[in-house]
Amino acid sequence: MAPLSIKNRLLISNIGMILIPVAGFFLIEIVLGYTLFVIFEGNPEGTDMRTFLALRLSAMVLILVFTNGLLSWYVSRSIIKPIEELSLAAKKISEGDLNHSVETDRRDELGELGNTFDDMRRKLSEARERQKQYEANRQELLAGITHDLKTPLTSIKGYVHGIQDGVANTPEKLERYAGIISKTADNMDMLLDELLLYTKIDSDQLPYHFESIDLQAFLSDMVEDLSFDMEGENGKVRLHADGEETFIVKADRDKLKRAISNVVQNSLKYMDKDKKMIEVNLMEDGKDVIIEVRDNGSGISEKDLPFIFESFYRADASRNSETGGSGLGLSIVKKIIEAHGGIVLAESAPGEGTSIYFRMERVE
Repeated sequence: MAPLSIKNRLLISNIGMILIPVAGFFLIEIVLGYTLFVIFEGNPEGTDMRTFLALRLSAMVLILVFTNGLLSWYVSRSIIKPIEELSLAAKKISEGDLNHSVETDRRDELGELGNTFDDMRRKLSEARERQKQYEANRQELLAGITHDLKTPLTSIKGYVHGIQDGVANTPEKLERYAGIISKTADNMDMLLDELLLYTKIDSDQLPYHFESIDLQAFLSDMVEDLSFDMEGENGKVRLHADGEETFIVKADRDKLKRAISNVVQNSLKYMDKDKKMIEVNLMEDGKDVIIEVRDNGSGISEKDLPFIFESFYRADASRNSETGGSGLGLSIVKKIIEAHGGIVLAESAPGEGTSIYFRMERVE
């Protein structure tokens, strides 16, 4: 049986206010009359009639009181009480308490209102949690910026003081000190460049220019450039594409190139093999295209793997002069791929290497 709407309940309540007393009046009239004048053979005139009228009036008053009380309780239980609960919840929300639930299994208008209100409460609670997380991330970002700028600045100041104090007392030492200063300044410049890009992406201020791109041709060009760069590091890079399929996606050419380049650069930082290898695999999966960038580096530990796409997250071992890194590269990758409507995933085995996957929708 379908639940009654508030409109129908009020209609029934109003009808009951009329029908119950009328029916009660007729019932009292019949029962009292039959009892007094038939069973007890009372006299329709005189004292018995006055008794009858007095009892009838008292019964009518009782019926009216009973009817009013019953219908008031019915309306209060089904309408007023839920409204009071909503009012209490609204007051608690205004005071900052977002844990007071008003979810209900009622299936009328008030039930729908209560569930909508509770859905709003949950969204407000989630928004507050996201705001807290945002503030925590902002603090972490500031801490990361401070660390990654202070460290190279300290290094530069140290070598400058060394030159000023005459420690670099030979042309060879002076050239080495100047080279370190130049390299450190370049690293700072790269950090600031990545930080600026990250800020633009995070605040949705980076414009995207999407076009149809043949990923196989696009990646072939990238692999050719990478092969030239890796020749001097005793490394190889190769591309493999499934079958004769065409892999067309809607993408921003420059941003996608930046994402793949960031993954490759990150892989090269942690290469610990004598012969470096990067494989780029292009696969299809239903309506999606998957780009895999696989390396044979040192891999990522199981405890670090879930966090590698977070801003400024780096394993402790990566905070050294050899690998450096801003901690923003992979977070930039994630944001770029998500802006393309795709997702990015990672798999890794310590000592064997890491695979980064981009999943993007293919254009038919």
